[in-house]
Amino acid sequence: MDKSDLKELVRQSYGDIALNGRNRGCCAPAETCCGPAAAPPTAEDLSGRMGYSAEELSAVPEGANLGLGCGNPQAIAGLRPGEVVVDLGSGAGFDCFLAAAQVGPTGRVIGVDMTHEMLQKARANAAKVGAANVEFRLGEIEHLPIADNAADVVISNCVVNLSPDKPQVYSEAFRVLKPGGRIAISDVVNMAPLPDHLASNPELLCGCVAGAAPAANVERWLTEAGFAEVQVEAKPESRDLIKDWAPGSGIENFVVSAMVTGRKPSKRCC
Repeated sequence: MDKSDLKELVRQSYGDIALNGRNRGCCAPAETCCGPAAAPPTAEDLSGRMGYSAEELSAVPEGANLGLGCGNPQAIAGLRPGEVVVDLGSGAGFDCFLAAAQVGPTGRVIGVDMTHEMLQKARANAAKVGAANVEFRLGEIEHLPIADNAADVVISNCVVNLSPDKPQVYSEAFRVLKPGGRIAISDVVNMAPLPDHLASNPELLCGCVAGAAPAANVERWLTEAGFAEVQVEAKPESRDLIKDWAPGSGIENFVVSAMVTGRKPSKRCC
């Protein structure tokens, strides 16, 4: 399928999750490529396996945590009071609310999502708790509705792999960061080429699997975008979580989660 078709497929899939509260790992389908999936674990169980603490899980408004993602970008972001944070693919606002607590009332968090249903859910969650330092904007992560040099940190949790134009996502992240700003992303990377029947499966394209890129490509795209101090740290232990996204398919043999970091230089050479 072409880029626009893929983007619409992802939009519809996550709109369905927002409306129906389905949590099947990182958007793993109820009917996998290998048959019916088992009863899904709770969002709290899934997020706990991704590295979120019990304190973090209890700190967000009910309905913000949908059990999506593949790690915890908060753990590597090093957020500080007063910082401006942008969350790519913010969903129902889970990571945004956690970030808002860290940057405090003098800071600001901007969540960007292309799914109307998710945006509506996130704004409702913000209203529940009166989160004055959080806002949610409709937009695509390849074309962020944010000014140049506006953010101190860009975070994301298992979303960039869904984009059909990942280099553009990293270029946009670089654009909106202030000089010296940093990117801290939890995502899925490809460790071996997927078989055709997995790579072309529409459900796995929406499930954070088939769209994963090799770590070397991610490093190159970040560097070409202008980032320095780039690191893509694969997490082999994530296979235990990933195997449950499409049980019996063996996808854990091909992809793992990774922590992706980089910094926008304070001064660009030449």
